[in-house]
Amino acid sequence: MAHALISWLPSVSQHLLFGALAVLVYILTNRARRQPRAPTTAIAWVMGLALLPYLMLPLFLLFGRRKLRPLGRPRLRGSRPTRFTHWAADLLDGFELAPPSHNRTRFHAGGTQACAALWELIAGAQHRLDICTFIIGRDAFGDAVVDRLAERARAGVQVRVLLDGFGALQLPRRHFDRLREAGGDVAVFRPLLSLRNNGPRNLRNHRKLAIADDHRLWSGGRNLAAEYFEGDAGIAAWTDLSFDVEGPVASAAAWQFERDWAAVRQSQPRTVAPVAPIAAGDRGAPAQFLPSGPDQADDTAHALLIDACYRAEHRILAATPYFIPDDALRDALRRAARRGVAVDIVLPAESNHRLADFARSRAMRDLAEAGVAFHLLPAMSHAKAVVVDEQIALAGSINLDLRSLLLNHEAGVVFYGAAEIGWLAQWIEGQRALGSPYQPETPGLGRDIAEGLLLAVAFQL
Repeated sequence: MAHALISWLPSVSQHLLFGALAVLVYILTNRARRQPRAPTTAIAWVMGLALLPYLMLPLFLLFGRRKLRPLGRPRLRGSRPTRFTHWAADLLDGFELAPPSHNRTRFHAGGTQACAALWELIAGAQHRLDICTFIIGRDAFGDAVVDRLAERARAGVQVRVLLDGFGALQLPRRHFDRLREAGGDVAVFRPLLSLRNNGPRNLRNHRKLAIADDHRLWSGGRNLAAEYFEGDAGIAAWTDLSFDVEGPVASAAAWQFERDWAAVRQSQPRTVAPVAPIAAGDRGAPAQFLPSGPDQADDTAHALLIDACYRAEHRILAATPYFIPDDALRDALRRAARRGVAVDIVLPAESNHRLADFARSRAMRDLAEAGVAFHLLPAMSHAKAVVVDEQIALAGSINLDLRSLLLNHEAGVVFYGAAEIGWLAQWIEGQRALGSPYQPETPGLGRDIAEGLLLAVAFQL
């Protein structure tokens, strides 16, 4: 027995040494690459590397990068930052984003209206049509999208489709062939099965953008599949939210699309000409394009939401399909509710991601105790929007979860105009009226442990 114990000691020492080396690799890599992480995420990585280094070190080397080298808008040396009259514009100016400008916006309350607006934008493109999406459906709607894009390509419009590598796995090859035969171009963002080193495969492009001639943008939460619009035979329509914008916001989205496209094709991005603002008398109102993700030096949407929570005076309205906030956002929401701000969050009682539904429970119980009201919808809702007082509204592809706020490439639009803020507030309030109040239940020991283990990896869900 003593001999067995002596022979066992070196293996323990080797395991401890390898675990220490794995943690050292984590520390040095984060410092060298400047990879900021939420405390819970950092703890999860360190514990995993220390306890299971043989498994976690390869996973960290494959998926551990959270920030890529940003292609930002560098300021001229010695230039002074512009000061705006709105705190959110000042905050986002510090992230070197395109400034607020006057644009004309239409929101799409339902799938029929959203579909009509998308067909209108595609048909109206004269020179250039750029599409970025997470999913194109293997259904009649996906076929219709490809048909209309191919038609515009045959008409001489330069059509480019940037499809996320995850979504590309389920798209039939014939869709790619039809677009290319018509003269269009298709690129796959970070293909899952590619050997080319173009970034960790867990950093997905979740942006939804359709841009015509650099001056019209269709965007929001909808992927280009039947369930996000009117449904189909055997496919129920989900509740979702989208909008179209005419003006400089569209050119800012085009600027971002060029950098996403160039990253895939390893080429120089095209120069996007500025677009004239829409006059206030022509329904122009201030808005700002908000890209978020690993290609940004900072966590732009995350920072905006936290700042907005601390500045809120009387209401925060939010709609999201998935709710797994990090500690900083959860604390900001809790403190807003504690000081009397009415915080209402609308989400589906059951989403299309059961693990996300399970992982959200701990944050929901904690926030409900602080006074946050959750409203559970009877059917799937994929809409993403936040309204804070009458100060700002945010809509786009950004979910209130760790992956969307801290890992994925996302895009939204910040609205500063009273009409746009009012429309989104009324829309969320209408959804809130359809929901049932959330009733927190004390978890048993087994569920509590399972929630903790799942939250340890929730940033990768």
